[in-house]
Amino acid sequence: MTLKIGWIGCGVHATQMLLPQLVRHDVELAALCDIDGKRLASAGRQFGVSRLTSDAAELISMSGIDAIGMAVGPDQHLAFGKAALARGLPVFMEKPPSGSAAGARELLAASEKSGKPLLVGFMKRYSAGNRIAANILRSGRFGEIYGLTGYYMTAPGYFAGNVDYTGFFLHHCVHYMDLVSFLVSPVSRLSARKVEKERGKVLFHVHFDFECGAIGTIAMGTTQSRGAPVERIEIMGDHQRIEIDNVIEVRWNRNPPFKVDDPAATLSDTVDSLTWKPNFTAAANEDPKGYHSLLADVVPTLGGATTAAPTIRDGVVAMERLETLRRELAL
Repeated sequence: MTLKIGWIGCGVHATQMLLPQLVRHDVELAALCDIDGKRLASAGRQFGVSRLTSDAAELISMSGIDAIGMAVGPDQHLAFGKAALARGLPVFMEKPPSGSAAGARELLAASEKSGKPLLVGFMKRYSAGNRIAANILRSGRFGEIYGLTGYYMTAPGYFAGNVDYTGFFLHHCVHYMDLVSFLVSPVSRLSARKVEKERGKVLFHVHFDFECGAIGTIAMGTTQSRGAPVERIEIMGDHQRIEIDNVIEVRWNRNPPFKVDDPAATLSDTVDSLTWKPNFTAAANEDPKGYHSLLADVVPTLGGATTAAPTIRDGVVAMERLETLRRELAL
């Protein structure tokens, strides 16, 4: 049965990233909502939706809707998510699920009370390179994880006229508060240090102790151009190492022998390094960022199935870690 979805929020992110991937699945966009009339009308034309409203409460109360999706602000996620769950509708929302860990816990309680899922858009789990790495790690061929290092940067575009790091933490850093455990294991301790040469330009290193015994460090900050690749992860094991660059290039280094002085040298699929990156010249509707793959799990879950889609319980964990990070940095 085609799932009929009412969607709240028709900004650039929703109309360019989320909704084009959502409609590739077995769904019908039954209604759209946005407070900006021009954006709302444009999205209605783009996706062929005629039921349009500027009132989220009106959309949530409409008949003929099976689930609610949204990509709005953190406070709206909290308010609209609770309203939809109270009506008995399953919900998908972009991250962050709220502006605070307390708000995320409210949403978890509302989801449990309604018996309906609330799913969160942690698409970094589904980004092509990260997913390949996770599958290798879970295959048993990698062995124990010793450590994780990496960086995830951005430019200080959030701060024009007012230096407030809140948006940077909520919309940017929260991804890695979720992703590190998806790749390694639950976090047992988090600490951080920063350097801030001037307001709006900050670099900090976040240190993780994992329950599995591994350690990790991720550098984050607002000092790099978004026009250059700003994301890299390296996972270290015993004579094994996985490197993920820019979410689309993967190298799995294992334990190859020296080959230069071996006249019989060859390449072995058991010990030599393997690499992968996508073919962007092919006319394929791929989505290396991960939105399509995320929604491939989200849509069946909204319809009552069980999948690996990130839930509000994952959102609570990520938001609690994010608040620990901000306390550590006093930002």
